[in-house]
Amino acid sequence: MAIRPAEQLIHKAAWLYYAHGLRQDEVASQLNISRASVAMYLRKARETGIVNISTSTQLFTNDVMARNVEDAFGLDAVWIAPENAYLADPSTDIAVLAASVFLELVKKGDRIGVAWGRTVYTIADIMSFADLQDVTVVQLCGNLGAPYSYRPDQCTMEIARRLNAKGLNFYAPLVLSTEELAKSLRAEPVIRDQLAGIADCDLALYSVGAVDADSHLVKCGALLPAEMEGLRSQGAAGVIAGQIIDAGGEVLDCSYNRRVISAELASLRAIEKRLMVVQEDTKFEPLLSAIAGRLCTHLVIGAHMAGRLLQYAEAATKKAS
Repeated sequence: MAIRPAEQLIHKAAWLYYAHGLRQDEVASQLNISRASVAMYLRKARETGIVNISTSTQLFTNDVMARNVEDAFGLDAVWIAPENAYLADPSTDIAVLAASVFLELVKKGDRIGVAWGRTVYTIADIMSFADLQDVTVVQLCGNLGAPYSYRPDQCTMEIARRLNAKGLNFYAPLVLSTEELAKSLRAEPVIRDQLAGIADCDLALYSVGAVDADSHLVKCGALLPAEMEGLRSQGAAGVIAGQIIDAGGEVLDCSYNRRVISAELASLRAIEKRLMVVQEDTKFEPLLSAIAGRLCTHLVIGAHMAGRLLQYAEAATKKAS
């Protein structure tokens, strides 16, 4: 249900105050209203119950730009974080919004697939706690060393902890030294069964990785910068759950992918809700490839990225006509 214009400031004030922890005077400054008005809006939010950290995400689903992105790319739902001058790092707003959206999408009894990465790390770290019943969080791909605050398996378990859910980690490396070894490991009953069960997930949470020197795969040591550059020349466009995809969102035919322990893209596409979160504007091309491959049904992005997507769609429509 759309938010009435009279409720817009209540939602905005609650979002800034509760989600970002701004003081009331800072909220007043951002919204160009008095501090007394902020206090009144926050009181109304508490008294009526129409606004909390989760329902405030309605602000971002009722945006005209979000609707246009949905229509242009055939997505089920899009949330767009606005550009906020008070944040030194705009990607923080995207992660805060994504954490709230994720909690809205999770239902009791759900099985959730999680692919680790810098974006998912951030979401896990800021996610609110929720006491859900019979929820299971499973890792979508194998492990690598991580140059961040915690390892991939810890990322899965942190999300499970915040949901009071069961966590199932992938106790296997992401990439093996030979194709034969990877094939044998995938055939092991424990790994085989875990891979086979991914298609039964109700919700997936992941981002799409870049294919450059700053790629997560390069930072974690799975590929050397020169190797990644070579894959780019072969058509690499993005990374999904540790796998290299081409511009059409299909698995790139390369030795690296044949050495990876990860969910097949067909299993990911079988998941009803595939929530993709993209923080960096540098991931425009990888995001296009993920959308083209039907690896995303629900999307959280920033306003600048949304604008680029709409420009791309408009140009493609003009070219087709």
